This record gives sequence, C-alpha cells and structure tokens, in this order.
Amino acid sequence: MQVRIAHDAPAAVRAGALVVPVFSDGNLTGAAQAVDAVLGGAIADLLAASEIKGKLAELALVHAKDHPFRRVLVVGLGESGKLEPHALARYAGAAVRYLGRRNVGEIAIALPPQAKGHEATFASFIAEGAIAGSFDTSTYQASPEKRTAVDTVVVLSDGFDVKAVESGVHRGTILGESVNFARRLALTPANDMTPSILADEASRAARTFGLDVEVFDEARIREEKMGSFLSVAQGSAQPPKFIMLRYNGDPSSKDLLALVGKGITFDTGGISLKPPERMEEMKYDMSGGAGVIAAMCAIGRLRPKLNVVGLVPATENMPGGKATKPGDIVKAMNGTTIEVINTDAEGRLILADALCYANKLGATKIIDAATLTGACVIALGHAASAAVTNDEALVQSFLAAAKPSGERYWQMPLYDDYTSAMKSDIADLKNTGGRPAGTLTAGAFLKAFVGETPWIHLDIAGTAYLDNESAWQAKGPTGTPVRAMVAFAEALAKG
Repeated sequence: MQVRIAHDAPAAVRAGALVVPVFSDGNLTGAAQAVDAVLGGAIADLLAASEIKGKLAELALVHAKDHPFRRVLVVGLGESGKLEPHALARYAGAAVRYLGRRNVGEIAIALPPQAKGHEATFASFIAEGAIAGSFDTSTYQASPEKRTAVDTVVVLSDGFDVKAVESGVHRGTILGESVNFARRLALTPANDMTPSILADEASRAARTFGLDVEVFDEARIREEKMGSFLSVAQGSAQPPKFIMLRYNGDPSSKDLLALVGKGITFDTGGISLKPPERMEEMKYDMSGGAGVIAAMCAIGRLRPKLNVVGLVPATENMPGGKATKPGDIVKAMNGTTIEVINTDAEGRLILADALCYANKLGATKIIDAATLTGACVIALGHAASAAVTNDEALVQSFLAAAKPSGERYWQMPLYDDYTSAMKSDIADLKNTGGRPAGTLTAGAFLKAFVGETPWIHLDIAGTAYLDNESAWQAKGPTGTPVRAMVAFAEALAKG
C-alpha cells in the first residue's frame, strides 16, 4: 500500500472515497462540516437519526456520485475533548478495512481539527493505522473472500503544516510496515517458519535496512555455553538459531539498549505436552522474537541516535526422543543450574541465555518480550501486557514512551516472595513455581539472568494475537510490542 499526501480541500478531493471524522458530541467541525455543506446536510442527518453516534471506529457510508469523491465514509472518533492521537490509527484502519472490502482502490483521509499543531503525530498514526488495516491474512487461500482492494491512501494536508504531515506520514509508513512484518512472521505456519527460515527473514530484512546481522548455529550456541537454550532445542529435528541484529546509531556512546524476544517457532509443550485443542495457535509463540526483529528494522529505517541490539533465540519445543525430560537439570550461560519441572515452561529457558548474552555484549538497558504465561491472560485478559522490572526509573520511562503508541502495559510487582518460589531443592533454580502468580514467578526467574543491568520483562501472552477481528484490525497477530519498543528507542535517542 502507498500512503501519500495531497493539498486538496476535503470537499474537492478526487478519490474513490473520502473519509471524515465525527465526534460523539454531535457537533460537526473541520472536514466533516465542510463536506456536509456540499452534501446538503447528509452527515448531520446521519447523526440526527442516530445512524452513527460518533463512537470510536463506528462507520456510516454516504454515496455521493455527483461529487469527485463519489462516497463519504463517516468514522467516529469518540469524545472530542478526550481524543488521543493513537485513536487515529483505528480511524484509518477501520476505513481501509471497510472500504477495501467494497473494492475501493484509493481513499482520501481527512485530519481532525485537533491535529493543528500536532500534524506529524496525527499523520503518523493515520499512515500506521491504514497500513496495519490492510494486513492480509488470506495468503494461503486460493480464492480469498476478504482481501482489501485499497492500494493508495491520501492524507489531506489542506489547512495544516504540510512538512509536518509529510514527516508524520514517513514515520507512520515505516511503523505500519514494520508492524505488518512482525504480524506476517507470526501468522506464517510453523512448517514455513522454522528457526532457520526466521533467521533468513531477519537476515534479509537487516541487510535491506542497514543493520548488522549475525546468526549463531548450534555449534556456536554450544560454544557460548547456552545450555538452557539448547535444552529446549534438543527435542526438535529443526536446528536452533540465535539471531543477533545490531544498529549503531551513536558510535560515540557506550550505552546499549538490548531488545530480546522469545522465538519459539512452535510450542507443543515438549514432554509436558499441551492439550491438542487450539495447539495450532502455538505458531504465535515466536511473537516476541518477531516483534524484536521488526522493531529493529524500524529503528534501522528511522535512524535514531542510539545503539541497539536485538537478540532472538529461535527453536521449536518438541517431544522428540532426545527431548528434555521433567526433572532434568540444565546449566545456563552464566553457570546457573536449572531443574526443569515442566518442559512447557520453555520460553524462560531460552530467554535466560539470551539475557546473559545481552550482558556479555555490555547492554546498559534490557527489555525482553515474550508470550510467556497463560497466567498473564488470566490477570489482564487481552487488554494489556504485563511489565515487571528490577529498575523503577527504567520502567517508568518505558511506560511513558509506550502509552502514546496505543499499546497498553501494566506494571506488576516483583516481590522477593516470587524469587523464593523459584528455588529448587537440588539446583539453583527450577523453571516453574506452580500456578499462583505464574506471570510474576516467571519474571523472578528471568531476573536471575540480568544481574544488575536495568531490565524490563514484557509478557505479551494476551496481546500478541487476538481471537476476533475488530473494525480496524484483522484477527490473529497484532504486532505487539513493535510500537512500544520503537517509541522507547526514539525517546532514549532524544534524551
């Protein structure tokens, strides 16, 4: 999809459809007011008849065959006084999905009046949301039913700062394409997204976007003494890969942000086999790794002034003849011994060595992201991801950067009680502390591998993929945590 800008006034733009916003207070302003005037009050009539009430992503279509825009799609943006810029991503995504299914190839999108003075931010979310709204989940269907027809989105800059709109569209396009890259990696079934294929995808993208890339094979992983990672991989016929992407945006600085993502390309649970119901969704268990790869690509394109490394340990978790058994003891890169109580608590085992390697590289800040625990879904549902940390200042700066992105994170505690629950009788740690506080005991386990480095763990189990589509987003992978990671990197670069 191409996103560009045009200087036309909304009421005069030529397009397959014009998209204008309305608010739940019922007062028409900006583009909606101007277009309503040339339509003889048609939009006001919709509001008066309560055919649309202005709720976020609520839609109503008006045909206008005698006008250059042919159709007007009226989209709700909620309460005008409470508008947050990230709602514009939903506004644009809903428009693309609705019109694309109705064979509209080019649409023009109007900015709300609140964009004045904040054009770059609002335009960025429109571009991001439009591209995310075009995401195609039907790539394996011979005759797809819901593929979008929209190939061009025009953001209207009339009355706004043109250069700021251009800047916003540029950033939003990069972010939207990166989010969709993460979603495509996660959506691809495990037979077509093995650890080797994931490494190849990461390598191609890295070369395209100016990142340094290195992929460790099993021999190199063993040489680095990543015994915890290898214990998960040993049950699979697919060789493990350790993916490292580097962006050197500030060679004069010794600061290094490490982004670490869980890359389980398929999770059967291993010997502690999962129930068969919905196991097909375990192709999504590499969503954290996909998010790190995509975030690194976005950072490579946006070129912020900081140094970032992305680390993704990638493997399958399979119940083969060589698979790790409950009760086995393995040793992580930092020498910590781990009693494997449940082989389905495998994500933390591969992350342990990746966190150790981040420290070996000299990381000064670490953020990991993983679809780690079902307990997180019980705690927060699909509304937010959990954040746990060993550094309050770091997590507050992350939450402040992430909130405007539209991704939700909720800080949860990391009391010493949770660390105590992970003590083993015969090893340094065990890999599960049982059902109580499962998200937090998992976080306490990971804390043992970061040392004194400021660190945040993001459990995205409830947000990395969704069971139902929305007006602005397809069912399936969401691209979490790409937006927040990129926003945080940008915030660090700005000091």
